Amino acid sequence: MIRVLICDDQVIVCEGLQIILESAPDIEVVGQAHDGAHALEQIAETLPDLILMDLKMPGMNGVRATREIRQLHPHIRVLVLTTYDEDEWVFDAIRNGASGYLLKNVPPADLIKAVRGTVSGSTFVDPGVAGKLFTHFNLAEQVLPSGADEIRMSNLTERELEILRLLARGRSNDQIASTLHLSVGTVRNYVSTLFSKLDVSDRTQAALAAVRYGLVAVHEVQQDVD
Repeated sequence: MIRVLICDDQVIVCEGLQIILESAPDIEVVGQAHDGAHALEQIAETLPDLILMDLKMPGMNGVRATREIRQLHPHIRVLVLTTYDEDEWVFDAIRNGASGYLLKNVPPADLIKAVRGTVSGSTFVDPGVAGKLFTHFNLAEQVLPSGADEIRMSNLTERELEILRLLARGRSNDQIASTLHLSVGTVRNYVSTLFSKLDVSDRTQAALAAVRYGLVAVHEVQQDVD
């Protein structure tokens, strides 16, 4: 079972999300929190695999909560689900470790798909914000592929570059393994090595690095696994 903690300041939203998620046989909602601090308090008791996080909440907002959760519990995924597609909120959530970013008008089936995929290591970003997200990070960091950053990329093997391209295009570990005729465990080890060599903490940041270094174009980055 995938254990999900919902964090949203509107009780009616939490209840609706719980109904949607628990319609899937492999998802269990283990708790509801109404601000970031409340979510942090519940982690030890509920042991979630993923936190579905709103951003604009009273008290501790979702960006700060995401940062705290990723620092204290790096194994827990944070999937942002919000009504806001304002640039700085999007960028701050990703910078602070969110594994994906969806808007609340996402169809229920796509929400369930995103929860499953995020837990398995895929990246989900709403199409309404994906383009500006990757364009922003590409333009904002164009000057970086030099010095230490070029050394990072030059240290990648051909196989690691191949896996990074597939990862950036939204492929899960299972799909990469099937494409390259490797075991899932081998792919998982490659992905872990990639994160270390690129000095990133998750697949979203690795995909951003792939765009920045010109391995894939912005339009090639797929945030939805078929």
